[in-house]
Amino acid sequence: MRRNTESLPVPMSADTSSRSARPARSLRQRRRQGGFTLIEIMVVIVILGVLAALVVPKIMSRPDEARIVAARQDISSIMQALKLYRLDNGRYPTTEQGLAALVTRPTTEPIPNNWKGGGYLEKLPRDPWGHPYQYLNPGVRGEIDVFSFGADGQAGGSANDADIGNWE
Repeated sequence: MRRNTESLPVPMSADTSSRSARPARSLRQRRRQGGFTLIEIMVVIVILGVLAALVVPKIMSRPDEARIVAARQDISSIMQALKLYRLDNGRYPTTEQGLAALVTRPTTEPIPNNWKGGGYLEKLPRDPWGHPYQYLNPGVRGEIDVFSFGADGQAGGSANDADIGNWE
């Protein structure tokens, strides 16, 4: 009587237990699948170079853009404090009193009657490039001007060096 051995497990011998059940590959097949060719590596390097050339300039300009945004936000905060000053005192501080009038009570004429104790700002911010913000009353571009000279700290300029003000 013959038994059906197809479903019975076949014991492995000691010398084949570490090998897989796949047939051994020829030496030529192993060499072919062993690594990348020089062409493949060069293609990857070229692709990475192109990506770096496209991405790095965009990343490098981000700090400059962030400084410009920070300056605009500071100017907006200063403008809000100046509007509160005007509501309390009926006028903006003079150019001579400057933005310091938002932190300490002015001692020069016109002395504000209803100056808010504690001030309108905790302290005067400096622009992101470390320069003080500028203030003009009357302004050249509006009733009052609050602005930063930009990265170069001088009037005019373009790109990073452009003036940033409440007129924008």
